[in-house]
Amino acid sequence: MSDLAKNFVVWIILAAILMFVFNSFSPETEQNDIDYSAFLSEVRNDRVSEVTIADLIIHGERNDGSDFRTVRPNVQDPKLMDDLVNHNVRIVGKEREEPSLFSQLLVAAFPILLILAIFVFFMRQMQGGGGGRGGPMSFGKSKAKLLTGDQINTTFADVAGVDEAKEDVSELVEFLSDPGKFQRLGGRIPKGVLMVGPPGTGKTLLAKAIAGEAKVPFFSISGSDFVEMFVGVGASRVRDMFEQAKKQSPCIIFIDEIDAVGRHRGGGYGGGNDEREQTLNQLLVEMDGFEGNEGVIVIAATNRPDVLDKALLRPGRFDRQVYVSLPDIRGREHILKVHSRKVPLHESVSLSVLARGTPGFSGADLANLVNEAALFSARANRRFVTMEEFEKARDKIMMGAERKSMVMSEKEKINTAYHEAGHAIIGRLVPQHDPVHKVTIIPRGRALGVTQYLPEEDRYSMNRIQLFSQLCSLFGGRIAEEIVGGFDNVTTGASNDIERATQMARNMVTKWGLNQKMGPVLYGEDESQVPGGGNTHYSEDTSREIDQEVRIILDEAYKKASKLLDENKDILDSMKDALIEYETIDADQVDDLMNRKAVRKPKDWDKTDKDGGSSKEDKKNVTNNDPEIGPAVEEI
Repeated sequence: MSDLAKNFVVWIILAAILMFVFNSFSPETEQNDIDYSAFLSEVRNDRVSEVTIADLIIHGERNDGSDFRTVRPNVQDPKLMDDLVNHNVRIVGKEREEPSLFSQLLVAAFPILLILAIFVFFMRQMQGGGGGRGGPMSFGKSKAKLLTGDQINTTFADVAGVDEAKEDVSELVEFLSDPGKFQRLGGRIPKGVLMVGPPGTGKTLLAKAIAGEAKVPFFSISGSDFVEMFVGVGASRVRDMFEQAKKQSPCIIFIDEIDAVGRHRGGGYGGGNDEREQTLNQLLVEMDGFEGNEGVIVIAATNRPDVLDKALLRPGRFDRQVYVSLPDIRGREHILKVHSRKVPLHESVSLSVLARGTPGFSGADLANLVNEAALFSARANRRFVTMEEFEKARDKIMMGAERKSMVMSEKEKINTAYHEAGHAIIGRLVPQHDPVHKVTIIPRGRALGVTQYLPEEDRYSMNRIQLFSQLCSLFGGRIAEEIVGGFDNVTTGASNDIERATQMARNMVTKWGLNQKMGPVLYGEDESQVPGGGNTHYSEDTSREIDQEVRIILDEAYKKASKLLDENKDILDSMKDALIEYETIDADQVDDLMNRKAVRKPKDWDKTDKDGGSSKEDKKNVTNNDPEIGPAVEEI
C-alpha cells in the first residue's frame, strides 16, 4: 500500500471515531418539542393519550396520533402524576440510560489519543512525508532510492567526452550481465569503483549508464544522507542499505559526494564527529568484512579525493579509481552533439568550432551553453538556433550578460575602442599567439570591452615564445591609449592586464625556470603554508634579483608591443572607427583591417534564418572550419 493510501485510511478511521463520539453524546434535537406549560395545558384539555417519562425528558402521544417531546423543569412537581391519572393518560416509565463502559473509556482516553495521533502525524512528516520507509519507526532505515533496470533508460550512448572512463567501467557491465565469464578464470570484479573528477564532468551520469546498460537495480544515495545528529543512526542506515542491496543482487549502489561521510577519521571530538566516524566504520565493514556482498558493486563519486580516509581507498574496498576529467576538444564536440539532439540547428552552426572555443568547459557547462543558445533563439522568434545565439550564450556564461543600460560618454567609448584594438592588433602580429576571434566594446560584467582569442587546439603547456607573446598582447591596450593620448591620459582600464602580466612574468622566473639568470629553480613556496603569505626560502638579495628579472621581461614585452603599434598606427585608427560603428567586429572583419581593406558588414543572422534552413537538411549539424568562437579574453 502506498504512503498516500495509508495516510488516507488513518484519517478515515480518525474521522469515524470523532463522528461516533459526537453522535453518542450530543443531545437529540426534534422539530416537535413543546414547552412544559403547553404540555400541562394539553393534558388538562384531554388531548394527550400516553406519555413516557425518562428522568426529565417526557415523550408523549396525542389523541390524534402526533408525537411530541418536552423537558420537565428540575423542580419537584407532585401534581403532575395526579393530573395524568385524572385525565386518563397512559403512563410509561423508562429506565435511565447509562453510557457503556467502552464509551466511558473512549471519552476519557479521547484527548490522549488525539494528541498521540497528531504527534505521530508530524513525526511521519518530519521523517520523510508519510508511512513506509519514512515513518517514525524507520529512523535508522536507508534513504537510498531504488531504480529497477526497467526504470533506467540512460546508456553509454548518453555519455560523451569521457571515453577512457567508459572503458574502465565497461567490464562492470559485462560482469553484471554475465558474471560466469570472469569467475571461470578466477577473476574477481572490483567491489568498489571511486569516480574522481571536477564538478559537472558526468560522474553520476556514468554510474547510471552502467546500471542502464546492465539492466540491474540501482540504489542512489548521497553521503550526507547517512549522517545525523544521533550517534548510530548513520551506521544503521548503512547496514540497512546493504541488506536491501543483497536482496536485489546483482545490483549497483551509487554514493554521491562520499567525502561527506568518508573523511579522515580522528579529525576531532564530539557527537557529530563520532556519528560520522561510526558511519564510516560500518561502511568499511560492509564493503570488505567477514560477510561477502557478492554481486553488489559500490560506485562512489567525489571531487575531493584528498580528504578521504586511506582505509576507504585501499584495494578490497575501492579497488579502482576512475578519473573523470574535463573533456578535450573531441569530447566537447561529442557532448555538444548529445545535448543538441532535440535542438534545431541552423546550417551555419559548427559544433567543432564551438568545441574549439570552449576549453575548460565541463559537460554540465556545455549543456548549459546549448540551453542558453536555445533560449536566446526563442526570444528572437527564430525557427533555428544560429551561431549568433551560441556566441551570445558563451559570452554570457563566461563574462556575464551585456550591460545595455550602462551609458558611456563618447570620449570613454573611443578610448575603449583604442584599448581593445591595441589588444587585437598585437595578438595578430606576435608569433604563436591564439588567433583573434572577436573584438567588442559592449560592456559585459566588470569589463568595458573585450578581445577574444580562438585557440586552434587544446593546450596543456606553453613555451617561452607563447608566454612572451601573451605578455605583449596584454600590454597592447595600455600602449594604444598612450600612443593616442599621451602618458598623462592613460586610464586605469589596464589594471587587470598589468596584474596578469606581472604574475605571468613572476611565474616564468620563480616557478617555470624560463629565465636564464635565475635558472631552473623553484623560488618560494605555497603561500597558504606561510603565516601571512610571502616567500621565506630565499634571501633579500635573491628577492631583489627576482624583481629585477621580472621587470626586465615586462619592459622587453612593453617595448616590443609599442614598436608594433607605432608601425601600424593606421590600422589602430581604422579598427577604432570600425568598433565605434559596429561595436563588435569578428575575425573576418579583423582580417580586412589587418590587410588594410574596407571592412565588410557584419552577418545578418535574421536574414540568414529566413533565407536558409527551411528544409529538413538545414536542421542537421554541418561542420565547417571557420574560426567562430574562442574563450581567451583580454578585457579593459
